[in-house]
Amino acid sequence: MLPGDYPYLDDARASRVRDDTGDDPARVAAVRRYRIVDRPHAEEHQRIAYLAAVLFDTPIATISLVEADRVWLAACHGLPGVTELSKDPGLCASVIRADDVYVVTDAATDPRTTTHPLVRGDLRLRFFAAAPIRTWDGFRLGTVNAIDRRPRRPGTKQLRALQHLAEVVADDLELRLIALRSTG
Repeated sequence: MLPGDYPYLDDARASRVRDDTGDDPARVAAVRRYRIVDRPHAEEHQRIAYLAAVLFDTPIATISLVEADRVWLAACHGLPGVTELSKDPGLCASVIRADDVYVVTDAATDPRTTTHPLVRGDLRLRFFAAAPIRTWDGFRLGTVNAIDRRPRRPGTKQLRALQHLAEVVADDLELRLIALRSTG
């Protein structure tokens, strides 16, 4: 959600966002409480990754969760067989420190990413847009991403929609947690 989308929620949500780093033990514990890491991809998350790819017309989209030492892909469209990435240097790890959607329009010229292995390596990443997945108690667990091998400039509506997809993932994780707690 971009600031101003729903003014009645802005103050309440902002008061819950934690100023954590990717290595914060409380944030990592929040990732683990959902018991989703290292499990088969959930179909609902695969659909959300697909929607992100369609929304941005990109060949790749993922849902990532940032663990203590790696980035685990809860869903992956366009990168068959990839289930995790190194955390450092990490694009997703950078996003969980951000409050808003993080966009790199051309990674080959953006100083934040020019030396990144995904930019310089076989993937040749050029475009990256990611929205942080935030829990009800303010932890940023990971991201919903759209990725391309060519530069692009997303529109405001696309970025808003990406944030909404991240919120849908957060809502789904909360429902999962309720189900886990109710069954023991």
